Amino acid sequence: MSELVTIPARQGKAARLARGQSIRIVNTHGTQVVDTWAFNAADLREFMSMEHARACLDRIRPRVGDPIASNHRRPILTLTEDTSPGMHDTLIAACDVWRYEGLGCKEYHRNCTDNLREAMAELGLVPPECPSPLNLWMNIPVVDNDGIQWLPAVSRPGDYVVLRAEMDCIVAMSACPQDMIPINGFNPVEAHFIVA
Repeated sequence: MSELVTIPARQGKAARLARGQSIRIVNTHGTQVVDTWAFNAADLREFMSMEHARACLDRIRPRVGDPIASNHRRPILTLTEDTSPGMHDTLIAACDVWRYEGLGCKEYHRNCTDNLREAMAELGLVPPECPSPLNLWMNIPVVDNDGIQWLPAVSRPGDYVVLRAEMDCIVAMSACPQDMIPINGFNPVEAHFIVA
C-alpha cells in the first residue's frame, strides 16, 4: 500500500497503475467532485470513454462490479467498491476556460481540463486530448425525461470509490475548481487517493 496523496483543492494529480492494482479515491470532506480519467500507459490515445462506457453498461452511472470501457471498447478500470450513494456523472465534459467565460468570468479560472494537463505533465506525459471524465460524486440528475440539474454532492465525508486497473494505465484526477454553480457547495476543497 502506498501513502495517502492529496489532490489539492482546484488542482490535479495523476498516478501510474499496473494491471491489477487499485486506486482508492476519497471524498475527504464529502462535498468535492473529482473528475477522473484513465489512459492506457502503452498508448495514451486509448482512454476511459464515457460514451463508450454508457453503451457497454446500458445505463448512465457505473455500479460496483462494472467494468468501465475505453474508446477501444475494452475494460480499462473496474469499479470494485463505492461507499457513497453512487451518484456519479458520465454526461458532463470537464470544465475549461470557455465554460468559465460562459459563466461570466473575466479572468482566468482554474479548470479541470488544465488540471488534467498539469497532472499528466508531472509524470512527463502529454494527454492527446481531454476526454469526458468520470465525474465522481457529481450530482447531475436527469429530470423531466431529458433535463438535467446541477446539485450539490450527496456523498458523505470519507466516502470513497476503488477502481481496479484492467491494463497498465495512468489515472488522473482533478479536485474540480467549480465555484460558480453548487456542485461543490460553492467551495472546492481537497480530496485524497491511495494506490494499492
